[in-house]
Amino acid sequence: MHEMIKGSNVSLAALSENIDSVIVSLSWGSSTGEGDADVSVLLLNGNGKVRSDADFHFYNNPVAADGSVQLLGKTPTADGNEDRISFDLTAVSAEIDRIVLAASRYEGARFGELEGVKLALADGGGEELLRFAIDDADAVSAIIFGELYRRAEDWKFRAVGQGYDAGLAGLATDFGVDIDDDAAAGETPDGTAGDAPTDATAPVLPEVPGPQEAALGAVPSPRQPEGEGRETLPGNPTARPRTAKKKVTLPKAARKTLAENESWRDARLFPASALKSDRERETRATSVLLSVMAQVPEFGRRLTAAFGAPAGRMETFTEVTLPHGDSPRRPDGVIRVARAGKLWTALVETKTNGSALKADQVQAYMDIAARRGYEAVITLSNDVALEGSPLVEVKIDGRRKHRVALWHLSWAEVAHQAQMLIRHEGVGNAAHAWLLQELLHYLRHENSGCHGFQNMGPAWVPVRNGIDDETLCQGDPRALEVVENWERLIRQVCLRLGGELGRKVLPDHRAKRGIDPTVLRARLADQLCLDGRLQSSVRIEQTPGVLTISADLRTGKLRTSIEIPAPEQGYPLSWAKRLVRRLAEAPADLHIETLVDGEKGGPRGTLERLRPEPADLLPKEAGTQITGFRLSLLKSMGSSRGNAESGFIRSVDDAVNRFYTGVVVHLDGVPRAPSRAETTAG
Repeated sequence: MHEMIKGSNVSLAALSENIDSVIVSLSWGSSTGEGDADVSVLLLNGNGKVRSDADFHFYNNPVAADGSVQLLGKTPTADGNEDRISFDLTAVSAEIDRIVLAASRYEGARFGELEGVKLALADGGGEELLRFAIDDADAVSAIIFGELYRRAEDWKFRAVGQGYDAGLAGLATDFGVDIDDDAAAGETPDGTAGDAPTDATAPVLPEVPGPQEAALGAVPSPRQPEGEGRETLPGNPTARPRTAKKKVTLPKAARKTLAENESWRDARLFPASALKSDRERETRATSVLLSVMAQVPEFGRRLTAAFGAPAGRMETFTEVTLPHGDSPRRPDGVIRVARAGKLWTALVETKTNGSALKADQVQAYMDIAARRGYEAVITLSNDVALEGSPLVEVKIDGRRKHRVALWHLSWAEVAHQAQMLIRHEGVGNAAHAWLLQELLHYLRHENSGCHGFQNMGPAWVPVRNGIDDETLCQGDPRALEVVENWERLIRQVCLRLGGELGRKVLPDHRAKRGIDPTVLRARLADQLCLDGRLQSSVRIEQTPGVLTISADLRTGKLRTSIEIPAPEQGYPLSWAKRLVRRLAEAPADLHIETLVDGEKGGPRGTLERLRPEPADLLPKEAGTQITGFRLSLLKSMGSSRGNAESGFIRSVDDAVNRFYTGVVVHLDGVPRAPSRAETTAG
């Protein structure tokens, strides 16, 4: 792996033979796990400018029409976030000489407040080729990390590390992005809000109140598109560059049915009711998924880009027989992508219900792929892979020149990506939206076996019993198994909620920089043995605080909570009254606690008791400074380890849903989650 310094460059071909497609990761963190930034990509011609606004890719324009660029989104790390970008270098137009890789912070934040700011580049097989750490970010709000550029037929990378005081707007302007010079978001020259411009020419990152104002009463703009809280590029408040095509999404409200009664069932393209065995479920699920991937380019590309596949013509196959010693093997599926006369191939191994992946089976497919020159093996199951802990251990023959990447995909992630496209981001035409809806309906059918993580494992009951009778000791491997499955559950909760909201929902890690994830899980397992509690935090885009989920195995209670900061201006009594007024429709049993400076806790009470007397939230001691408020709901947790009505997994999912829809949406500036009728419409 090649370590870069500022100003250095390297030929990608000198580092790997598999560079037709590459994945660039930009990452950062902090000691608290907080702090984030947004990536952006600019495609530049020989004059060092974008050809049009379509060459500027950011969170509201994440995919290039030719498939050469795709922003893959954020992945939580031990101490922050990692943003990944997929590049199909064979698809980059010949008019493009350079590709600039940048990131920007918003709301006045600076990169000097973050730690571990770095870039990494991996080849199509997932092997990391180079790394560039930026140690002198300092007080800048935007940074060019590096650039990919052509030299003859070769692609090279240059480590740049250049900061911009003017932020994303200044960076974009320097490279020719068409930005209106008027005041931000439709303001008139005198600083007052004017009518929105009608010329939808520039990509714009909308502006909203800060988290403190949004928490307790600031009125959000009526023209806020996606991407709230980020820096605003001056100009039209549309969230889409002028060259973007209109996308098709399905209606969020269910149409009135023509059925005579509820016993009439809609005809489905992919029926699941007749499936009787796990083998039938695996075969049907594989065929359904792969066929939709091939027919809906946006969806197929969304899933395969993360695995280093190029953008191109995709074909998918099932039940292919491949030679392997004396006994041929039949992987569940094969994905092939053709681009510029080259083929990218991945073997697919599928499991449904609670079936576990078999190491010997996956190892055989890795060996077959290596011998045949295939690029990847993709495993697909209800399980969720954890950072630093592969689901299946395989041996890699270092003597082989050709390397095969092993990737894992959860059925929950497949459903998440389908929902994001048809409910929020849109696809090319109505037929594609309908196909994705049929796929989503199939995955959610009780008989499909594709329900995501749904079992806390055999250690769940012994650990609960050990906590109850105080016999569970530190170092017990069963406690570690429960902690790992809790992390899988939280990751799945994030996928479900993010799919419903159309927003980024990520686990919020608060570990010290550089801690190995497996070491951290061991510490959490020891803590579970001591206090009998599982706890995680989730960061939801556009919410004023972090949602915390805690399961107390001693009391059998689930607690969901959020802390919101106190406003910088105004009087404490006004804050309390405004908060209670905002929560008028929240559950009466909502607990509200005033957060104050110092170790001593502030006043607290239920919303039902505080409604007539909001002043009870104010500390009695004169001079006590209020720092914020904590809102909490308690719920009994399920006892069984599965996803049944009385199961622990179902109870966690229900607790998060109740808290978000009953409490968080009443805080200003927070997107409202669609109802279940809306998410199943059509």
